[in-house]
Amino acid sequence: MKNIPIILSIILIIYSPFIGQININLNDIIDDSSIAYQIFWEIRVPRLLVGFFVGGILSIGGVVFQTIFRNTLSSPYTLGVASGASLGVGIGVVFGFMGMGWLFGFIGALSTIFIHLLISMKIKNYDSSSMLLVGISLSFFYSALFMIILYISNLEESYEIIRFTMGSLESTLGDALILSIVAIIILLIIISFRKELKFILISRQYALLKGINIVKVDYILLISISIGVGVAVSIVGPIGFVGLIIPHIIKDIYKQSSDKLLLEIFFYGGIFIIFCDMIARCGNSEIPIGVVSSSFGAPLMIYLILRR
Repeated sequence: MKNIPIILSIILIIYSPFIGQININLNDIIDDSSIAYQIFWEIRVPRLLVGFFVGGILSIGGVVFQTIFRNTLSSPYTLGVASGASLGVGIGVVFGFMGMGWLFGFIGALSTIFIHLLISMKIKNYDSSSMLLVGISLSFFYSALFMIILYISNLEESYEIIRFTMGSLESTLGDALILSIVAIIILLIIISFRKELKFILISRQYALLKGINIVKVDYILLISISIGVGVAVSIVGPIGFVGLIIPHIIKDIYKQSSDKLLLEIFFYGGIFIIFCDMIARCGNSEIPIGVVSSSFGAPLMIYLILRR
């Protein structure tokens, strides 16, 4: 029974690039003189790869945040990390640095993590609930700054920023290559700290007794995820709920702790985005991927809350 989701996922990966406003058959993808060939290999395959690795980064990021901050509602979005990255990209657009959007997105994401760490070091009673409230407050603050950026932008910049906030997997093979390298490196880093995550999941005091340098682990994992989220958001825009619901769903299916399911969470996070993108391309016009993911993610999250 556990092989059925994997089989369905592989079918989805193979079938997804053929879905869209222009129908493509098997003969088209081997005829390099056809328009369908270019659409398949230069547009749909790159967005398939981008969607998979973005979903993987956001999902594995959710696991790290939920483990380190010991809050099941922690994710790159509830902590304000994605909002910080979006603000950074918006600043890059308005001030003429769109080509450096990934850098501004990274700075915005990393700055948010440093704010959380700084507050946690200054306040003794900074528990998981306080952390979540600070994340929500930062999101509102970033949204206000984002509105200012939008207000001072011209018509072309405003359109570009608004389209960006809706999320889109339109990308190139270069984007897919960058994301794949970043995602694989981050995944390997997190897997290398699997034992530490296992001890931290039990309790931070227990991890200390086992000789784990918790501060070092926190910094390495949070900075790694911030890099990944910053790069992902700067390329595809904000895509919500992935890092929040996928870890919970996979843990519920496999009945194991998250430290044993890192590969599964990464994989199915990517599959979720591919599925949402396929739905977004089914109609006469393409729906923004962020709208579709939120449409699925919000009801799923409510269902998980009610079930527990």
